[in-house]
Amino acid sequence: MSKVLQWAIIISLGGFLFGFDTAVISGAEQAIQKEWGLNDLMHGFAIAVALYGTLVGAIFGGFPSDRIGRRKTLFWIAILFLVSAIGSALAPDVYSFIVFRFIGGIAVGASSVTAPIYISEISQAQNRGKLVASFQLNLVLGILMAYVSNYIISLLSLENSWRWMMGVEAIPALAFALLVRKLPRSPRWVLLKHGAEEEALDTLRQINANNYKEEFEAIKVSMAEDASKSSLKERFFSKKFSFVILLAFLFAFFNQLSGINSVIYYAPRIFRDAGLGSESSLFSTVGIGVVNLIFTLIGMYLIDRSGRKKLMLIGSIGYIISLFFIGRAFDTGETEGSIVPILSFIFIASHAIGQGAVIWVFISEIFPNRVRAFGMSLGSSTHWVFAALITNFFPYFTETVGPATIFYFFAGMMVLQLLFVIFLMPETKGKSLEDLSKTLLKE
Repeated sequence: MSKVLQWAIIISLGGFLFGFDTAVISGAEQAIQKEWGLNDLMHGFAIAVALYGTLVGAIFGGFPSDRIGRRKTLFWIAILFLVSAIGSALAPDVYSFIVFRFIGGIAVGASSVTAPIYISEISQAQNRGKLVASFQLNLVLGILMAYVSNYIISLLSLENSWRWMMGVEAIPALAFALLVRKLPRSPRWVLLKHGAEEEALDTLRQINANNYKEEFEAIKVSMAEDASKSSLKERFFSKKFSFVILLAFLFAFFNQLSGINSVIYYAPRIFRDAGLGSESSLFSTVGIGVVNLIFTLIGMYLIDRSGRKKLMLIGSIGYIISLFFIGRAFDTGETEGSIVPILSFIFIASHAIGQGAVIWVFISEIFPNRVRAFGMSLGSSTHWVFAALITNFFPYFTETVGPATIFYFFAGMMVLQLLFVIFLMPETKGKSLEDLSKTLLKE
């Protein structure tokens, strides 16, 4: 196994924790509502608060990543995950639970910024998509393991089983904290921030012994060109970056307007509303995790072969079909049997092969070295703003307007995503980060 692959796997444990933390609440949310007698709005807030923390982590995650480095930031992210898992499991009331889930959300948001940046900066152009997508693979593996863990714990009939569901996350969080210290610093970051040419050269040599000197020189030239702009406002919030900012915003916006987090967070509730029993609902969520994993692997295989754009076209069409017919099933009352779970599996497969496989790869590629952390923060924070809002208000709108209207709305948004992919999204496969900077920036 190459060193780059080993590093990518370690970094991607941040994705595993991301996914686990996101999905684990699905098995506990109904028990939490019952234990503390929460109304729908308070319950939605208690579940969605992690996403508000995620938004904070996404907005500000670029700053420590830029200031203290990608590796050190990932270590502190692991510590936040650890504190959140233990605190959420032991929370004596809903208010302390909210605080610890918020902390976990900060870790998720910061990891969604830092880990893809780090992997993109240690990867070669020809396999960058696959390696950055390993973050997404670990994310869906984390989701699957959260569903499996929840299901197993539910079968054990433990007292306060939801607390065990929340606490299990401490184990991978501790492992991540220990392993991340073995990583090298990003060669682009040490060169940009410290001018550490020998350290950067040594890391690039380990990445690709054949042309590391040429890559080193290309990075230096790119950084010299970027250095002509001194302030953050001049570098980032300017016409020069308007197109890549628009791409990052729209990509993240449509990711959440598919309704993906509603399905991840509330899958047992959706299946219950479709007529499945409590245990069957939890078991069906394991199916979601398995489908997610399988199609993420397919997406990883294709992303550097077929390209980012083709995967997004396939995913968009799958989204539209599955979401429309889920809405129709609820609209006509024809939810008996397995129709809603099957359509949900098609929806998850469409997400995994499209947005799921591509989002973190694409956003981490399109910004130049000097502002990549800020660009990633923009895309990630946009993603989490809408994730938080949709997750918070999904139970409320389910009760007021009904699930059919919600899923029809999501389907309509995916028609707009399809138009975005066709007319605006550029293909980025096989190009170096420095070449992409030249072709995408508006001079």
